Amino acid sequence: MDKPRIAITLGDVAGIGPEVAVRAVVTPVVREICRPCIVGDPVIVSRAVEVTGAALNVITCSSLVEAVAVSSKADIGVWNPLGVSLSGVPPGRINGNAGRAAYEWLIAAVDGALTSEIDAIATAPLSKAALHAGGFRYPGHTEILAERCGVKDFAMMLYLPPGGPVHGPYGLGIAHTTLHTSIASVPGLLSQKSIEATIGLVDRFLKRLGSERPRVGVCALNPHAGEDGLFGDEEERLIEPAVRAARSDGIDAQGPFPADTLIRRATLGEFDGLTAMYHDQGHIALKLIAFGTAVNVTLGLPIVRTSPSHGTAFDIAWQGKADATGMIEAIRTAAKLAGSKAG
Repeated sequence: MDKPRIAITLGDVAGIGPEVAVRAVVTPVVREICRPCIVGDPVIVSRAVEVTGAALNVITCSSLVEAVAVSSKADIGVWNPLGVSLSGVPPGRINGNAGRAAYEWLIAAVDGALTSEIDAIATAPLSKAALHAGGFRYPGHTEILAERCGVKDFAMMLYLPPGGPVHGPYGLGIAHTTLHTSIASVPGLLSQKSIEATIGLVDRFLKRLGSERPRVGVCALNPHAGEDGLFGDEEERLIEPAVRAARSDGIDAQGPFPADTLIRRATLGEFDGLTAMYHDQGHIALKLIAFGTAVNVTLGLPIVRTSPSHGTAFDIAWQGKADATGMIEAIRTAAKLAGSKAG
Protein backbone atom coordinates (compact mmCIF):
# COMPACT_ATOMS: atom_id res chain seq x y z
CA MET A 1 0.00 0.00 0.00
CA ASP A 2 1.29 3.46 -0.91
CA LYS A 3 2.13 5.80 1.91
CA PRO A 4 -0.45 8.57 2.43
CA ARG A 5 0.43 11.92 0.87
CA ILE A 6 0.31 14.59 3.58
CA ALA A 7 0.56 18.33 2.99
CA ILE A 8 1.84 20.41 5.90
CA THR A 9 0.72 24.04 5.84
CA LEU A 10 3.18 26.52 7.33
CA GLY A 11 0.61 28.51 9.29
CA ASP A 12 1.71 31.92 10.50
CA VAL A 13 5.34 32.46 9.45
CA ALA A 14 5.92 34.88 12.33
CA GLY A 15 5.42 31.96 14.73
CA ILE A 16 6.98 28.54 15.22
CA GLY A 17 5.09 26.82 12.39
CA PRO A 18 7.99 26.75 9.91
CA GLU A 19 10.38 25.41 12.54
CA VAL A 20 8.13 22.57 13.72
CA ALA A 21 7.27 21.66 10.12
CA VAL A 22 10.93 21.35 9.20
CA ARG A 23 11.86 19.46 12.36
CA ALA A 24 8.97 17.05 11.76
CA VAL A 25 9.69 16.19 8.12
CA VAL A 26 13.30 15.20 8.86
CA THR A 27 12.33 12.68 11.55
CA PRO A 28 12.56 9.04 10.44
CA VAL A 29 9.10 8.16 11.76
CA VAL A 30 7.42 10.77 9.55
CA ARG A 31 9.24 9.56 6.44
CA GLU A 32 8.35 5.97 7.27
CA ILE A 33 4.61 6.56 7.51
CA CYS A 34 3.88 9.15 4.81
CA ARG A 35 5.00 11.19 1.81
CA PRO A 36 5.13 14.75 3.17
CA CYS A 37 5.26 18.07 1.39
CA ILE A 38 4.93 21.66 2.57
CA VAL A 39 2.49 24.30 1.37
CA GLY A 40 4.11 27.65 2.08
CA ASP A 41 7.01 29.90 1.16
CA PRO A 42 10.20 28.01 0.22
CA VAL A 43 12.28 31.02 1.31
CA ILE A 44 10.78 30.77 4.80
CA VAL A 45 11.27 27.00 4.84
CA SER A 46 14.94 27.45 3.89
CA ARG A 47 15.31 29.94 6.71
CA ALA A 48 13.76 27.43 9.13
CA VAL A 49 16.24 24.80 7.92
CA GLU A 50 19.07 27.16 8.85
CA VAL A 51 17.62 28.00 12.26
CA THR A 52 16.95 24.38 13.21
CA GLY A 53 20.10 22.95 11.67
CA ALA A 54 18.06 20.31 9.87
CA ALA A 55 19.72 18.26 7.13
CA LEU A 56 17.15 19.02 4.45
CA ASN A 57 17.16 20.26 0.87
CA VAL A 58 14.26 22.55 -0.04
CA ILE A 59 12.84 21.84 -3.50
CA THR A 60 10.70 24.66 -4.89
CA CYS A 61 7.74 23.22 -6.81
CA SER A 62 5.14 24.70 -9.15
CA SER A 63 2.20 22.60 -7.97
CA LEU A 64 0.96 20.49 -5.07
CA VAL A 65 1.24 17.34 -7.19
CA GLU A 66 4.87 18.13 -7.95
CA ALA A 67 5.63 18.88 -4.30
CA VAL A 68 4.22 15.65 -2.93
CA ALA A 69 6.03 13.68 -5.65
CA VAL A 70 9.44 14.64 -4.20
CA SER A 71 10.50 11.29 -2.81
CA SER A 72 14.05 11.58 -1.47
CA LYS A 73 14.20 11.60 2.32
CA ALA A 74 16.89 14.26 2.07
CA ASP A 75 14.51 16.62 0.25
CA ILE A 76 11.17 18.30 0.87
CA GLY A 77 8.90 19.61 -1.86
CA VAL A 78 7.51 23.09 -1.14
CA TRP A 79 4.71 24.74 -3.10
CA ASN A 80 3.77 28.39 -2.66
CA PRO A 81 0.40 29.02 -4.33
CA LEU A 82 0.70 32.73 -3.46
CA GLY A 83 3.71 33.18 -5.70
CA VAL A 84 5.15 35.86 -3.41
CA SER A 85 7.60 35.57 -0.55
CA LEU A 86 6.84 36.35 3.09
CA SER A 87 10.50 36.96 3.88
CA GLY A 88 9.77 40.51 5.04
CA VAL A 89 7.45 39.43 7.85
CA PRO A 90 9.09 40.15 11.23
CA PRO A 91 9.20 37.24 13.70
CA GLY A 92 7.03 37.14 16.78
CA ARG A 93 4.60 39.89 15.75
CA ILE A 94 1.05 40.06 14.43
CA ASN A 95 1.16 40.75 10.72
CA GLY A 96 -1.71 40.94 8.25
CA ASN A 97 0.39 39.59 5.38
CA ALA A 98 1.27 36.54 7.46
CA GLY A 99 -2.39 36.03 8.34
CA ARG A 100 -3.44 36.31 4.70
CA ALA A 101 -0.77 33.85 3.58
CA ALA A 102 -1.75 31.34 6.26
CA TYR A 103 -5.32 31.49 5.01
CA GLU A 104 -4.40 31.09 1.34
CA TRP A 105 -2.05 28.19 2.02
CA LEU A 106 -4.75 26.43 4.02
CA ILE A 107 -7.34 26.92 1.27
CA ALA A 108 -4.94 25.59 -1.35
CA ALA A 109 -4.23 22.48 0.73
CA VAL A 110 -7.95 21.89 1.39
CA ASP A 111 -8.72 22.13 -2.31
CA GLY A 112 -5.92 19.67 -3.02
CA ALA A 113 -7.38 17.22 -0.50
CA LEU A 114 -10.88 17.63 -1.93
CA THR A 115 -9.57 16.76 -5.42
CA SER A 116 -7.49 13.82 -4.06
CA GLU A 117 -4.12 15.36 -4.93
CA ILE A 118 -3.19 14.64 -1.32
CA ASP A 119 -4.64 12.32 1.32
CA ALA A 120 -4.49 14.53 4.43
CA ILE A 121 -3.48 17.91 5.82
CA ALA A 122 -1.48 18.70 8.94
CA THR A 123 -1.62 22.39 9.72
CA ALA A 124 0.90 24.48 11.62
CA PRO A 125 -0.71 27.07 13.92
CA LEU A 126 -2.03 30.38 12.69
CA SER A 127 -2.65 33.58 14.61
CA LYS A 128 -6.30 34.52 14.82
CA ALA A 129 -5.32 38.16 15.33
CA ALA A 130 -3.11 38.08 12.21
CA LEU A 131 -5.92 36.37 10.30
CA HIS A 132 -8.22 39.24 11.22
CA ALA A 133 -5.52 41.79 10.37
CA GLY A 134 -5.33 40.16 6.95
CA GLY A 135 -9.04 40.71 6.38
CA PHE A 136 -10.43 37.30 7.28
CA ARG A 137 -13.06 37.25 10.04
CA TYR A 138 -12.82 33.63 11.13
CA PRO A 139 -12.31 32.43 14.70
CA GLY A 140 -9.77 29.84 13.56
CA HIS A 141 -8.89 26.85 11.37
CA THR A 142 -12.02 24.85 12.17
CA GLU A 143 -14.52 27.35 10.81
CA ILE A 144 -12.47 27.96 7.64
CA LEU A 145 -12.26 24.23 6.98
CA ALA A 146 -15.97 23.66 7.51
CA GLU A 147 -16.92 26.49 5.17
CA ARG A 148 -14.53 25.43 2.43
CA CYS A 149 -15.70 21.82 2.65
CA GLY A 150 -19.37 22.83 2.76
CA VAL A 151 -20.29 20.99 5.95
CA LYS A 152 -22.62 22.05 8.76
CA ASP A 153 -22.09 19.27 11.31
CA PHE A 154 -18.48 19.52 12.43
CA ALA A 155 -16.50 19.70 15.64
CA MET A 156 -13.06 20.34 17.06
CA MET A 157 -11.51 17.39 18.84
CA LEU A 158 -8.41 17.10 20.96
CA TYR A 159 -7.07 13.58 20.61
CA LEU A 160 -4.45 11.79 22.70
CA PRO A 161 -2.89 8.66 21.16
CA PRO A 162 -2.88 5.51 23.30
CA GLY A 163 -0.12 5.16 25.85
CA GLY A 164 1.26 7.47 28.50
CA PRO A 165 -1.58 8.89 30.59
CA VAL A 166 -4.25 7.32 28.35
CA HIS A 167 -5.10 3.72 29.23
CA GLY A 168 -7.68 3.04 26.51
CA PRO A 169 -6.65 0.98 23.47
CA TYR A 170 -7.74 3.61 20.94
CA GLY A 171 -6.48 6.70 22.71
CA LEU A 172 -8.85 9.38 23.95
CA GLY A 173 -10.65 12.06 21.98
CA ILE A 174 -12.68 14.96 23.37
CA ALA A 175 -14.90 16.87 20.93
CA HIS A 176 -16.47 20.21 21.76
CA THR A 177 -20.10 20.97 21.01
CA THR A 178 -19.39 24.72 20.85
CA LEU A 179 -16.18 26.18 19.45
CA HIS A 180 -14.41 29.53 19.73
CA THR A 181 -16.97 31.58 21.60
CA SER A 182 -17.39 33.32 24.92
CA ILE A 183 -18.32 31.34 28.02
CA ALA A 184 -21.35 33.60 28.44
CA SER A 185 -22.70 32.55 25.05
CA VAL A 186 -22.35 28.78 25.55
CA PRO A 187 -25.73 27.97 27.20
CA GLY A 188 -27.61 29.77 24.45
CA LEU A 189 -25.66 28.01 21.71
CA LEU A 190 -26.28 24.50 23.01
CA SER A 191 -29.16 22.46 21.66
CA GLN A 192 -30.19 18.84 21.82
CA LYS A 193 -29.49 18.57 18.09
CA SER A 194 -25.94 19.99 18.33
CA ILE A 195 -25.04 17.79 21.30
CA GLU A 196 -26.41 14.69 19.59
CA ALA A 197 -24.53 15.55 16.39
CA THR A 198 -21.24 15.90 18.30
CA ILE A 199 -21.78 12.55 20.03
CA GLY A 200 -22.23 11.00 16.59
CA LEU A 201 -19.04 12.61 15.27
CA VAL A 202 -17.06 11.20 18.20
CA ASP A 203 -18.51 7.74 17.61
CA ARG A 204 -17.62 7.75 13.90
CA PHE A 205 -14.10 9.04 14.54
CA LEU A 206 -13.35 6.25 17.00
CA LYS A 207 -14.69 3.64 14.62
CA ARG A 208 -12.19 4.87 12.04
CA LEU A 209 -9.47 4.12 14.58
CA GLY A 210 -10.69 0.54 14.91
CA SER A 211 -13.13 0.59 17.82
CA GLU A 212 -16.16 -1.51 16.89
CA ARG A 213 -18.38 -0.05 19.61
CA PRO A 214 -16.87 3.12 21.08
CA ARG A 215 -17.79 4.13 24.61
CA VAL A 216 -18.70 7.81 24.52
CA GLY A 217 -19.03 9.77 27.75
CA VAL A 218 -20.91 13.07 27.72
CA CYS A 219 -19.93 15.99 29.94
CA ALA A 220 -22.46 17.98 31.91
CA LEU A 221 -22.45 21.73 31.45
CA ASN A 222 -22.93 22.74 35.06
CA PRO A 223 -21.05 21.79 38.26
CA HIS A 224 -22.17 18.46 39.72
CA ALA A 225 -24.18 17.86 36.50
CA GLY A 226 -26.62 20.51 37.67
CA GLU A 227 -27.31 18.86 41.05
CA ASP A 228 -30.90 17.97 40.07
CA GLY A 229 -31.56 21.43 38.71
CA LEU A 230 -30.06 23.44 41.55
CA PHE A 231 -27.23 24.74 39.33
CA GLY A 232 -28.98 24.84 35.96
CA ASP A 233 -31.40 22.81 33.87
CA GLU A 234 -29.35 22.22 30.69
CA GLU A 235 -28.58 18.65 31.73
CA GLU A 236 -32.24 17.67 32.04
CA ARG A 237 -33.50 19.86 29.20
CA LEU A 238 -30.80 19.34 26.54
CA ILE A 239 -28.03 16.88 27.35
CA GLU A 240 -30.02 13.93 28.71
CA PRO A 241 -32.39 13.90 25.70
CA ALA A 242 -29.39 14.05 23.35
CA VAL A 243 -27.79 11.05 25.08
CA ARG A 244 -31.05 9.09 24.89
CA ALA A 245 -31.39 9.89 21.19
CA ALA A 246 -27.81 8.80 20.52
CA ARG A 247 -28.39 5.53 22.34
CA SER A 248 -31.53 4.90 20.30
CA ASP A 249 -29.31 5.25 17.21
CA GLY A 250 -27.06 2.48 18.51
CA ILE A 251 -24.30 4.61 20.02
CA ASP A 252 -22.93 3.56 23.39
CA ALA A 253 -23.31 7.05 24.89
CA GLN A 254 -23.49 7.67 28.62
CA GLY A 255 -24.04 10.80 30.67
CA PRO A 256 -24.22 13.61 31.41
CA PHE A 257 -21.52 13.27 34.03
CA PRO A 258 -19.65 16.00 35.95
CA ALA A 259 -16.69 16.97 33.79
CA ASP A 260 -14.24 17.20 36.69
CA THR A 261 -14.41 13.43 37.28
CA LEU A 262 -15.46 12.20 33.82
CA ILE A 263 -12.22 13.17 32.11
CA ARG A 264 -10.19 11.30 34.72
CA ARG A 265 -12.40 8.24 34.28
CA ALA A 266 -11.82 8.43 30.54
CA THR A 267 -8.03 8.64 30.81
CA LEU A 268 -8.13 5.53 33.00
CA GLY A 269 -9.83 3.64 30.17
CA GLU A 270 -13.53 3.73 31.06
CA PHE A 271 -14.41 5.70 27.90
CA ASP A 272 -12.87 5.94 24.42
CA GLY A 273 -14.18 9.40 23.65
CA LEU A 274 -15.96 12.32 25.28
CA THR A 275 -18.35 15.04 24.19
CA ALA A 276 -17.68 18.33 25.97
CA MET A 277 -20.00 21.32 25.97
CA TYR A 278 -17.41 24.04 25.41
CA HIS A 279 -13.80 24.64 24.41
CA ASP A 280 -11.97 24.91 27.74
CA GLN A 281 -13.96 22.08 29.34
CA GLY A 282 -11.94 19.62 27.27
CA HIS A 283 -8.87 21.61 26.33
CA ILE A 284 -7.63 22.46 29.80
CA ALA A 285 -7.68 18.89 31.09
CA LEU A 286 -6.04 17.30 28.05
CA LYS A 287 -3.39 19.96 27.65
CA LEU A 288 -2.58 19.64 31.34
CA ILE A 289 -1.88 15.93 31.12
CA ALA A 290 -0.34 15.73 27.62
CA PHE A 291 0.33 19.13 26.10
CA GLY A 292 3.09 17.96 23.81
CA THR A 293 1.26 15.02 22.25
CA ALA A 294 -2.34 16.27 22.02
CA VAL A 295 -3.58 16.47 18.42
CA ASN A 296 -6.33 18.70 17.09
CA VAL A 297 -8.60 16.81 14.67
CA THR A 298 -11.45 18.43 12.75
CA LEU A 299 -14.43 16.06 12.74
CA GLY A 300 -17.15 16.00 10.12
CA LEU A 301 -15.04 16.95 7.09
CA PRO A 302 -14.80 14.92 3.87
CA ILE A 303 -11.01 15.25 4.23
CA VAL A 304 -8.47 14.48 6.97
CA ARG A 305 -7.09 17.46 8.85
CA THR A 306 -4.98 17.44 12.02
CA SER A 307 -2.72 19.91 13.81
CA PRO A 308 -0.64 20.16 16.98
CA SER A 309 -2.54 21.54 19.95
CA HIS A 310 -0.16 24.43 20.60
CA GLY A 311 -0.34 27.92 19.14
CA THR A 312 2.06 30.19 17.27
CA ALA A 313 4.32 30.74 20.32
CA PHE A 314 5.48 34.16 19.13
CA ASP A 315 7.62 34.49 22.26
CA ILE A 316 10.03 31.73 21.17
CA ALA A 317 9.63 31.93 17.38
CA TRP A 318 12.78 31.77 15.22
CA GLN A 319 15.04 31.09 18.19
CA GLY A 320 15.60 27.39 17.49
CA LYS A 321 13.64 26.41 20.62
CA ALA A 322 10.44 25.05 19.08
CA ASP A 323 9.54 21.45 19.93
CA ALA A 324 8.08 19.47 17.00
CA THR A 325 6.57 16.64 19.07
CA GLY A 326 3.04 17.95 18.56
CA MET A 327 3.47 18.27 14.80
CA ILE A 328 4.95 14.77 14.57
CA GLU A 329 1.95 13.37 16.47
CA ALA A 330 -0.41 15.35 14.21
CA ILE A 331 1.22 13.82 11.13
CA ARG A 332 1.08 10.33 12.66
CA THR A 333 -2.63 10.72 13.40
CA ALA A 334 -3.29 12.12 9.92
CA ALA A 335 -1.52 9.16 8.34
CA LYS A 336 -3.56 6.71 10.38
CA LEU A 337 -6.85 8.40 9.53
CA ALA A 338 -5.91 8.68 5.85
CA GLY A 339 -5.36 4.94 5.80
CA SER A 340 -8.76 4.18 7.32
CA LYS A 341 -12.14 4.06 5.66
CA ALA A 342 -14.00 7.38 5.52
CA GLY A 343 -16.47 7.80 8.35
